[in-house]
Order: sequence, then structure tokens, then C-alpha cells
Amino acid sequence: MAVNIPASGGDDEDLNATINTTPLVDVMLVMLIIFLITIPVVIAVIPVNLPQDTDRPTQTKPTDISLSIDANGKVYWGVQPVADAQDLSNRLHQALQDSVNNGTAVPRLHVRADKDTRFENVGRVILIAQQTGIPQMAFIIEPPPKG
Repeated sequence: MAVNIPASGGDDEDLNATINTTPLVDVMLVMLIIFLITIPVVIAVIPVNLPQDTDRPTQTKPTDISLSIDANGKVYWGVQPVADAQDLSNRLHQALQDSVNNGTAVPRLHVRADKDTRFENVGRVILIAQQTGIPQMAFIIEPPPKG
């Protein structure tokens, strides 16, 4: 094993002042290969058709039922407060029976929930409507701002 030691007071011409970019290129190529292999694995998801955001006006019929849920979880039938879950169930059942007896369209339930209410309150109304047999529900929302 030999070592090349320049003589004292040697020339500066022998010094190499350039940067060797070969290791940098090697590291970049390895990172590129890693990204090309891992990105398809990360992006692969189950195909689901997501709903599109539409802004169409609500079309109500006289038979439709409007329920509101305030931030505290209190339920209102139109503007009248509903006492409890049993009262709501009775009112929904009566509205369903009235539509069947009159031969009118089955009522749809329009639910307006405060954005600060707990989902538990909305879920309770959904459950009662399902148990009663209301076939259609709609959630009334504030349209997104334009632009």
C-alpha cells in the first residue's frame, strides 16, 4: 500500500476543487425508484362513487314533514316543540297513516339540524323515522358560499 504525499511547497495545480456529484445522483435515483414503487401502494383505495355537491332548491309538498333540531338537541315539528321520542314517533306514525287514508303521497321528512348539535340527536330522529316507516328523508343544509 503506497501513499502519494506531495512534496513540501508543492503546486496548487494538483488540487481538485470540483464537487463530485456522482453520489448525489446515485442517492436521487434511489429515492426516485423508492417513490415510484411506493406511491401506487399509498394511492390505491377502494373505488367509491362520492356524491357531487349540488345546489338545487328544496321542493316541498304539503305532505312533507319539517323537523328542526336546535343546538341543545331539542326537536321541533314545524315550529312546535316535540315533548319526547314517543311523541315524535306518534306524530310521525299519525302523519303516515293520514297519508295512507287520504291516498296522498307518502310524506318525506325534512330534517334541519343546527351545526353545533351532537350527531346523537340527529341519529335518534333518524332511528325513530326508520322505526315508524318513513321511507324518505332529506337533510336541509346551508349551501356552500359561491367562489
